[in-house]
Amino acid sequence: MPQPRALITGITGQDGSYLAELLLERGYEVHGVVRRVALEDPEHRLSRIHPIRSRLDLHAASLESYASIHQVVAAVKPDECYHLAAQSFVSYSFDDEFSTLNANINGTHYLLAAVKNLAPQCRFYFAGSSEMFGKAEEMPQNERTRFHPRSTYGISKVAGFDLTRNYREAYGLHASSGILFNHESPRRGYEFVTRKITSGVARIRCGKSSELRLGNLDAKRDWGHAREYVEAMWRMLQQPEADDYVIATGETHSVREFVELAFSHAGLDYQKYVAPDPDLYRPAEVTVLLGDSSKARRTLGWSHRIGFEELVKEMVEADCQAFCE
Repeated sequence: MPQPRALITGITGQDGSYLAELLLERGYEVHGVVRRVALEDPEHRLSRIHPIRSRLDLHAASLESYASIHQVVAAVKPDECYHLAAQSFVSYSFDDEFSTLNANINGTHYLLAAVKNLAPQCRFYFAGSSEMFGKAEEMPQNERTRFHPRSTYGISKVAGFDLTRNYREAYGLHASSGILFNHESPRRGYEFVTRKITSGVARIRCGKSSELRLGNLDAKRDWGHAREYVEAMWRMLQQPEADDYVIATGETHSVREFVELAFSHAGLDYQKYVAPDPDLYRPAEVTVLLGDSSKARRTLGWSHRIGFEELVKEMVEADCQAFCE
């Protein structure tokens, strides 16, 4: 049986790096799409995939250029394509709505079109987001819950979701979407609140900082571990029929709970260090997101194993080790 070939956009990110490791373990030939600037600054921009860099084939391309995406898909002819790349930080999407929409919607459309035209047997995965639900009408949210996004990022993901479904229904592409709720790890970007918290705890514990400024502590999210969520992505593309799946833990915790747990794990009282900052609130807040992944458990045989406390502990310990050396 020939070696399966996978193409990952966003391979240098949190999810992309974990997915690349999983696919290599399963015997795949793994290709990744990266920006040219990443190849020019590998120490910084390729840090998450540094341990496996020699086992990957990286291709310079821009999701905002159909010609470059077409070129990569033509060269790789993947059996599976995982589209993870996006402008994914919600706050940035309020600051620069135009580039968020352009990169996230056109990038998805370009990739779907290239796969349809050049590798029509390729199985395609689109990284959806719980932010598509936004101001949700029901709790918890499942695959049938109506979308009501509250950010340009969420809107762009709804458009990508609809594009993916349309390519499945109109052209017969094996195209699935994962509606992933928040998933974290020590590889999370520093701009995201969870990593901002755990790195802030580490800096305070090591005497490098004395304060952590945060926005809405009462916002609630369904937090899981990215390492487990990428396995769900892979399982979706192994199904005989393409479909859409919510991936979540089914538990919700507030930002305040995350903060309290992170500080207490470092032996600190968060109330002595955390300062509220009104500038960090979103223009349109999403107060609660909670996912129902019963369909994924039933069809994919997937379930989360790493709990909330274990996740927070792992992130705090990794940051303390990194910042206190």
